[in-house]
Amino acid sequence: MDIGRVGVWHPMISKAPAEEARRAAAEIESLGYGSLWVNEGMGSKEPLVMSAVLLAATRRIAVGTGIANLWVRDATAMAAGAAALGDAFPDRFLLGIGVSHAPLVTGRGHDYAKPLAAMRTYLAAMEQADQTLPVPSTPAPRILAALRPKMLELSRDLADGAHSYFVPPEHTAQARRILGPGPLLIPEQAVVLESDPARAREIARAHMSHYLTLTNYLNNLRTLGFTDEDVAGGGSDRLVDAIVAWGSADAITKRVHDHLDAGADHVVIQPLSPDTPDLAHALTQLTELAQPLGL
Repeated sequence: MDIGRVGVWHPMISKAPAEEARRAAAEIESLGYGSLWVNEGMGSKEPLVMSAVLLAATRRIAVGTGIANLWVRDATAMAAGAAALGDAFPDRFLLGIGVSHAPLVTGRGHDYAKPLAAMRTYLAAMEQADQTLPVPSTPAPRILAALRPKMLELSRDLADGAHSYFVPPEHTAQARRILGPGPLLIPEQAVVLESDPARAREIARAHMSHYLTLTNYLNNLRTLGFTDEDVAGGGSDRLVDAIVAWGSADAITKRVHDHLDAGADHVVIQPLSPDTPDLAHALTQLTELAQPLGL
């Protein structure tokens, strides 16, 4: 699968009207980005179905789920969906699977107990389901949403790699050491084309505020050396600058290369907008970034 070095992650891809999402996907493809990621969260559309919509609307770009929540569909359904997309769009679909977060899972009526064990059991069930499914000539890679060492080890041992989110390049280096040289490593990087520090950090904090309420991200940040003071009040300047790349196109390009130099195979950038996620504003930023990123 040739997805290049840079892709795009944006929450509105799975929330916008289908025709708007199709146009955005085609434009992102035309700019030269190698992948486009569909999330599964509050208010988002079903990610496997939305992946099919976007793949059908484009010709080259790969589409990944970032992530499909294992608590939402059983392992047989997940394996069957991935097999259908892998068969229909060879070498263009990546299945990102994750355990999500306790508030999102319990809110849907599921028990979030022992997420690591749940992932291990789920992957084994997917392998079993594979035996009953038509095998695509090029099966879709399976990558796990992974932050901490044990989930990264599962990504190495039972999947094709890891998709990390809300992480600085230092985490990418640690993840690569755990994964070793073979598995895929695809971190997300939030970006803001804004050179005024106060304004850039204001936009970044609005984006970060929700994530700083989620235990998985907080625990990961603490293992990276961030303190309770860093995660309070929307995040210290040190934390904001580590999580969100802001400034000129060259500054953002440097951050992407920091991840690549740390061991990432591919980096997916998430353009942030003032107030709320805005797909049109994201496309403006992606257009300005395409040439500096070497697309």
